[in-house]
Amino acid sequence: MLIDAHQHFWRIGQNDCVWPTSDLAAIHRDFEPRDLRDVAGPDLVGAVTVQSQASDADTDWLLRLAYEEPLVLGVVGWVDLLSPQAPARIASLSAHPKFKGVRPMLQNLPDDAWIARSELAPAIDALVTYDLSLDALVLTRHLPHLLTLATRRPDLRIVIDHGAKPPIARDAFDEWADAMSRLAALPQVHCKLSGLLTEARPDQPPEVITPYVDQLIALFGPDRLMWGSDWPVVNLATDYAAWLEQARRVPALRAPTFAQAVFSDVARRFYRLDAGL
Repeated sequence: MLIDAHQHFWRIGQNDCVWPTSDLAAIHRDFEPRDLRDVAGPDLVGAVTVQSQASDADTDWLLRLAYEEPLVLGVVGWVDLLSPQAPARIASLSAHPKFKGVRPMLQNLPDDAWIARSELAPAIDALVTYDLSLDALVLTRHLPHLLTLATRRPDLRIVIDHGAKPPIARDAFDEWADAMSRLAALPQVHCKLSGLLTEARPDQPPEVITPYVDQLIALFGPDRLMWGSDWPVVNLATDYAAWLEQARRVPALRAPTFAQAVFSDVARRFYRLDAGL
């Protein structure tokens, strides 16, 4: 049984969709649930759909899509967490049974320390109150600030998207690994095994991600690591089937119990997906 912990849908030019831009030809088109079914095949029993636009309209559309599509078990949306209306917006979204958490677009913000701002406290309180999680779309430079938040708020469930997009293209392993180890020491912090291939250079082989995968496995293990396709963004580097097959060939993930956890159970538990299965 496969649960994809991280994938996207969008309609170009609709629902405030401004990315991907036309220069990204491989993904500059509409992507719908039927497309996900086609590429993932019969093993996929459910998916967590994650926002791709910093927009309420995009989140509302994803929830309408989830209502109609049984394959979508959960939605991670966007909320302006600094807005005075954020707690009310989070409360409203939480009434949708498939709304599971929020993802601020941290990698795009000019302030690397934004996530640690004290003004976010009312929104964070609302996430905890309604048992929602935080997806952290971050790079290595954001990790110390994410650590500040995670240390301050042990009651907030956090998952690091795409292994914090390690600097694979620059072969800069050590700083990333050290920062990730500090976060992994906190039990409420989880991580997604996703989005790694698109961080490599085109001239690097797929195996270049191996030390990063091994490090994530060592840090988060079968209790806090979940696989995601990052489809259709993954199409910029490979395709859904090839990335899934590469992940399944990782020696640690070939053990049945470990594989069951990473490819299904951790996502199901972290995102509270049981009601949808």
